[in-house]
Amino acid sequence: MPTPFDPEAVLRLPLMANLATMSPEGPRNSPVWFHWEDGALWMPGNATGSPVRRLGQDSRCAVEIVHYDNCAGVLAHLGLRGRAAIHPMCPELFRRLLARYLGPDSDEWNPWFIDQIARIDDPDGRLIELVPESVFTNNVSYFRTGPELAWPEPGQIVPGRP
Repeated sequence: MPTPFDPEAVLRLPLMANLATMSPEGPRNSPVWFHWEDGALWMPGNATGSPVRRLGQDSRCAVEIVHYDNCAGVLAHLGLRGRAAIHPMCPELFRRLLARYLGPDSDEWNPWFIDQIARIDDPDGRLIELVPESVFTNNVSYFRTGPELAWPEPGQIVPGRP
């Protein structure tokens, strides 16, 4: 039986997301960094990259994010579905996304990574936006502890639980 939780508990963490898109050969999956802002999930892309090309042909997609920590007994799954929109790169938004993973002080970011991989000002850069049409959460963090949930931490609000 699914145990729901507030999606914000996972969306605020610097986890990896899996973006599933459609292709003529069948579904494809891409691991991506993400940023949740104003009800939308933002993911980086490139004008010539496979996920952006596939979403240009069929905007339907799903994103799965799993917060898993075996030692702590944390296992929370968040699923988002809807239609994605592709936007030109917005350097300010992309910097906020990068700060989730690299830290808030951009002066401490690895210059090689920013120049060669992230390429904030690359004209081919794109941002994939997903405003979810459906959201699914399932917290099975009791797999080590029994009926007492190990996550979220005490004091965090979980819908449907005291």
